[in-house]
Amino acid sequence: MSQFIQLHLLTSYAPSNLNRDDLGRPKTARMGGFDRLRVSSQSLKRNWRVSELFEQAMTGNIGTRTKKLGEMVFSALVDGGVKEKQATAWASTIAGVFGKVKKDNPLEIEQLAHVSTAEQQAVLDLAAKLAAEQREPAKDELNLLRADRTSVDIALFGRMLASSPEFNVEAACQVAHAISVHKVVVEDDYFTAVDDLNDGKEDMGSAHIGESNFAAALFYSYVCINKSQLVENLGGNEALANQAIKALTEAAVKVSPKGKQNSFASRAYASYVLAEKGEQQPRSLSVSFLKPVQDDDQAAAAILSLEKQTRNFDAVYGDCAEARYTINAVEGEGTLVELLDFVAG
Repeated sequence: MSQFIQLHLLTSYAPSNLNRDDLGRPKTARMGGFDRLRVSSQSLKRNWRVSELFEQAMTGNIGTRTKKLGEMVFSALVDGGVKEKQATAWASTIAGVFGKVKKDNPLEIEQLAHVSTAEQQAVLDLAAKLAAEQREPAKDELNLLRADRTSVDIALFGRMLASSPEFNVEAACQVAHAISVHKVVVEDDYFTAVDDLNDGKEDMGSAHIGESNFAAALFYSYVCINKSQLVENLGGNEALANQAIKALTEAAVKVSPKGKQNSFASRAYASYVLAEKGEQQPRSLSVSFLKPVQDDDQAAAAILSLEKQTRNFDAVYGDCAEARYTINAVEGEGTLVELLDFVAG
């Protein structure tokens, strides 16, 4: 049986625009018949994965998502003395291992490829060898994809290679879109900018007029990690899996999306975290907020709703987890250190 680790987080953001749609407005979704503020799972995963916190914790074990692998190989070949025409052809061949290259730019892959650290090193080693021997790559040297040495971010969030499905990686971690526990109305901020050199003698008007959209929300976020799958993805390295789980959990608790940070300074830690472990079938607790929270003490009311739904699921289905740990920054209960030890224990 798989062991699952589930994280349920409540995080409050003051007026902000964390994750924008195509019109620049905060993303929303309808739930329970009301508009809610939303932060997409893609935004959350991206910000956690590239955060300084996660990168420092997992140094040397984080892959690279890029279309520009061919450009990296081309530079390595040219630096090694290969003529540009040959370097372009050889680099395009190597990049093609990770995805179909563009017709108008043979150094760029059509779709983002998630390349592990081991694969990137193999690519650079091959480029160095080709430069030293001044020759094109042999067919058997293009076996650059690795199934047994996966970077932690690939192991967590998966990889899909349409041209080489045998090297796809099943994601060990699922992340839900964060949703506000209450209904929201997106507001407009009308602003102006003043020219510092305008003395106002001839023109009293502003130098720029603009409009920005924002909203404030208490978000519910849900993360599910299949630890058994993660260990398998990492070739049986349970110590590395535990390290990755701790790093991801801390990032989920501390790291905010980057949208409009300079305008709103919307930094926040989770106010409440419920962590669960067990072999039981995972389930989100989003139904706790199907009815929008309406209370003068919104955080406390949201916590009560979440904990009540947890007990109700247990009453109906039996214990939905073998062990739980909570931190509650509203009441000053629990510690991050103990939370991290719990999820990786």
